[in-house]
Amino acid sequence: MKVTHYLLGYDNLKIIQDPDMFNFSIDSVLLPNFATINTKTKKILDIGCGNAPIPLILSQKTNAQIIGVEIQKEVSEMARESVKINNLENQIEIINDDILKLKDKLETDSFDLITCNPPYFKVKDTSKFNKNDYKTIARHEVTLNLEQVLKIAKKLLKNDASITLVHRPERLVDIITLMRQNNLEPKKLRFVYPKKGQNANVILIEGTKNGKPGLKILEPLYIQDENGNYDKEITRR
Repeated sequence: MKVTHYLLGYDNLKIIQDPDMFNFSIDSVLLPNFATINTKTKKILDIGCGNAPIPLILSQKTNAQIIGVEIQKEVSEMARESVKINNLENQIEIINDDILKLKDKLETDSFDLITCNPPYFKVKDTSKFNKNDYKTIARHEVTLNLEQVLKIAKKLLKNDASITLVHRPERLVDIITLMRQNNLEPKKLRFVYPKKGQNANVILIEGTKNGKPGLKILEPLYIQDENGNYDKEITRR
């Protein structure tokens, strides 16, 4: 059953969701606010855009053209609805396709920024999948894995352009290793914690194509205070 909500921290942005599929998470709010955007940013690709939370938020930060790619047809249709109800059809294009196939149709070295909230979990013999395919694809590396995402970034990013990822701390070594294997130099990293006193459960990381070495670690972000209220950086209030 489809419902309409406001994006967290954005009372001017509505998003279409279906609890039976996969609702946007706070990770999708953190990522576009972490991405480096400037006047040179003219073309953005969001890989695995879901119902389009990241493209919607990015549209508030730049006039760049934004392409969101989503492999699941029903989810991509929700993304298009979300774009339409916000009157952003002229800025955001949603493509229902497999990025592994689409990448060969997109122009090499053409994007100024790639964002991705990828599946977090490797597929193992012991992996326990949700029976709901929508959630399995979103959470596990079934149709797209980390190495493939970074290879795509290497192909499609302009020189000195960046890919920004939100992921899990336990995959940090994998991310840095695979970034460097694909000429993507890690440049910016932030650890995100549920609350003070707890372990980080999210990382935000940016890698620049053919960038110079030099990793900047930003101050930690705590999602909630001791009373369970969202940090002002999350709610933008």
